[in-house]
Amino acid sequence: MPLAQAVGAYLIWGFLPLYFYQLRSVSPLEVIAHRILWSVVLLIGLLAARRQLGEMRQTLAQWARLRPLILSALLIAINWLVYIWAVTNGHTIAASLGYFLNPLVNVVLGRMILHERLSRIQWMAVALAGMAVATLAAGAIDTLWISLTLALSFGTYGLIRKVTHSGPLVGLAVETIILMPMAAVFLGWWAMHGHMAFATQGPVISIWLMLAGVITCVPLLLFAAAARQLQYTTMGLLQYIGPSIQMLIALFVFHEPLQQAHRIAFPLIWSALIIYSIDAFRHHQASKTIA
Repeated sequence: MPLAQAVGAYLIWGFLPLYFYQLRSVSPLEVIAHRILWSVVLLIGLLAARRQLGEMRQTLAQWARLRPLILSALLIAINWLVYIWAVTNGHTIAASLGYFLNPLVNVVLGRMILHERLSRIQWMAVALAGMAVATLAAGAIDTLWISLTLALSFGTYGLIRKVTHSGPLVGLAVETIILMPMAAVFLGWWAMHGHMAFATQGPVISIWLMLAGVITCVPLLLFAAAARQLQYTTMGLLQYIGPSIQMLIALFVFHEPLQQAHRIAFPLIWSALIIYSIDAFRHHQASKTIA
């Protein structure tokens, strides 16, 4: 069951470009606003069903617990916005590259922020990723910002959530509530000026926008449930399902061109990920032997 939950989460994330492609006629900002609105509705309902509304209120009332979630909320909003913009503007390959880079960004952040020691093999993986970024800077500089923004924003988001004490469901609910006033202002302004796609571009677009909450929350909840029971190395290897599917969709469904810089950068990153995964697996096996 946990394995199915993890695979389900990564499959949903992998096929997300197909969902956002249906909303290419809608401003990415409006998509984000609806993603926040319908996520709040769904998460409040889930918290009420699980009798966790009191925990959410405590988090909102305690500045020490709320402060990091304000920053993580802003980071996830930036991540969502850049990702949606990339997919709807023909840059899904650059977006998938960002999520391939994410595990290696996590390693670097762990070294810089948490002062974790890196093994020689991990340094090798980071060096290969650095070569890939340098290649993109030389040959695909126009889309490099997409990949780096997605990798850094989600990597930093994960780091903040790692050191906070809020659970996945409560934390996500608080984050979306923090973003809700901004989303309400945007939606109100668009409605007043007749620019809102919801209820004006037909029922199909409205339904797709209403599904934004489900699309956002379901994979995160599946991931959280699986992460509590699966081995860390298993989760680490499964995380490549998402960006792999995204890249295949970009190439064979959206027919995005693969630049020469991408042809060089992707093998470098895949090599780095293989090295990183093997090293993580070896460390995990060693820790099991000691235990």
